[in-house]
Amino acid sequence: MIASILLILALLVFPSAAPAGEAEARVPDKNLPYGVIDPALLPIGYSGREVLQYDVSWTGGIKIGELRLEVNALPGEEESFEIRATVTTKNGAVDLIYPIKDLHVTRVRGPKRLPYHYEIWQKEGYSYRAHRVLEYNQEGGQIVYMKNNKLEGVFTVDGETNNEFSSFFNSRLMEFPLGSGFIVPTFADKKRVEVVVNAIAEKRFEKTLLGPVSTVEIMPVMTFKGLYDKRGDTVIWYTNDECRVPVMINSKIIIGSLTAELTAYDNPACRRYPAVAWKKDS
Repeated sequence: MIASILLILALLVFPSAAPAGEAEARVPDKNLPYGVIDPALLPIGYSGREVLQYDVSWTGGIKIGELRLEVNALPGEEESFEIRATVTTKNGAVDLIYPIKDLHVTRVRGPKRLPYHYEIWQKEGYSYRAHRVLEYNQEGGQIVYMKNNKLEGVFTVDGETNNEFSSFFNSRLMEFPLGSGFIVPTFADKKRVEVVVNAIAEKRFEKTLLGPVSTVEIMPVMTFKGLYDKRGDTVIWYTNDECRVPVMINSKIIIGSLTAELTAYDNPACRRYPAVAWKKDS
């Protein structure tokens, strides 16, 4: 179903759900440490103005949409940032059949960059519209969920937690122990899930938007569905340097796979990679 394929775009940025029958084999290893953000990477990872744009293609190179990620400082609020993720079928093969434009806005704050507000606007097809809001009380361990201005639930969690987008941006600033991993607690499916993030290997790409780069191959493992149904593994390739730019993301789905390839990048704090192919209204 076209809708199911496109909906996976939004969560290419972090989770992969275990297929049926594999969840038991993917129970988090309690011996793994919790991931900790490296303070030395914060000035670049949360510079206050970072933009990443991706073309998303289905197996065979058929472009089906675009993914745009932004991290902006919130004016007048110390150590507070807004992560914006826009998922769209714009310029994709199925836009006329089933147009999608979803906007995810996550606000984080503090040295751990934990979320306190998460808002989603979904525009899918020619009729489906939804507005969701989650408010995170990290100190009190409580999350309030609203959908279309109606209370959907109040959830209690044991410990601090990310959402799916803060997990992506925070985990890239943690140490990548090759051959091992770490845990990033994430709220999804109405509960706090301990997500294992595995550092698989180093890999060199000769041709990327940024030129030839060495990367670290990262595989996050989730046993939940999240906002969008998913099947299979997601692999992310970050540049193996202080900028940790995700140059490519691949996610297996029921039929084939999706690949998000970096097409524009701008972060003034990353001097290694000046703004490349940036288009403000692409």
